[in-house]
Amino acid sequence: MPGLSETERAGCAEILMFMPKSSLLSLCDTVTNKLIAVENITEATETILSFTKNAEELLRRKKVHRELIFKYLAKKGLMMPPSSEKHQLVKRTLELWSRGGVDTPGQAVVDESLQGETNGTRQRLSRETASDSSDMTAEVGFDPLVLGQQFCQWFFQLLNSQNLSLGQQPQDWGPQHFWPDVKLRLLSRAGSAQMDEFLGAELVSLRLLALTREERLFLSPNLEPQGLRALASPHGLVLVAVAGTIHRDAACLGIFEQIFGLIRSPLEDNTWKIKFINLKIRGQDAVGETELAAPALSYNASELQLLCS
Repeated sequence: MPGLSETERAGCAEILMFMPKSSLLSLCDTVTNKLIAVENITEATETILSFTKNAEELLRRKKVHRELIFKYLAKKGLMMPPSSEKHQLVKRTLELWSRGGVDTPGQAVVDESLQGETNGTRQRLSRETASDSSDMTAEVGFDPLVLGQQFCQWFFQLLNSQNLSLGQQPQDWGPQHFWPDVKLRLLSRAGSAQMDEFLGAELVSLRLLALTREERLFLSPNLEPQGLRALASPHGLVLVAVAGTIHRDAACLGIFEQIFGLIRSPLEDNTWKIKFINLKIRGQDAVGETELAAPALSYNASELQLLCS
């Protein structure tokens, strides 16, 4: 029997840690055909790993739910679309392990198809996609959508790393990523609607931090075409709009739509900083199953253009 590599064994063990004790013991009975009795979680985990022929076999077990694999990939910093099916998550996990992705616990692994910025405080475009000009629409090769993908990859990895329940090393979150006069408008609809506004880099930074650190939320952006749009004005403002799902542990709580206004700071190595954020959150009882499976932006192009003007 080939068995698991060290990388696969470590990864499978992490996924099994997310399972309730009853499910873990039941899975152990399935894997061993009830021939081995175990008394605790540690014994069950070790037995499952020892009797598993290969990683794909274990991941495809019915008791290893899609949500567990999704949570594992999120913990590793891999932002998969919330509508991903289990076989897609399994494939992505196996690809990660083939690169030895669990050999450095807590290190974020970036999806190569959306390679973004990972140096903490910087959201800098590559030299091929931006120059030092303040008129972004005139820049050769500048694509607002590329910036939007890179920014969202960076921002949500950074924010989600503050959720201690994911077991990640928190990255460098703080007011330094915002303009001093940044404004946050937060509209939440869970039963009744509530609108709050926050002004200033310190307050906005702390309110967003509370979503993940205190409320233990995980925001998963939908970076597919229906969930992401970006516009650029001739005055230096880039508008990035994204939709996604909100999770706590293995539960999906609802969806969000978030609009960012970004302006580049020429005094700080041309890094991009956040000028304003409009965040709309809807609880699961306020959305349908279709919306929850693949959240899409409800804003049309004209509405976004008005914000960008």
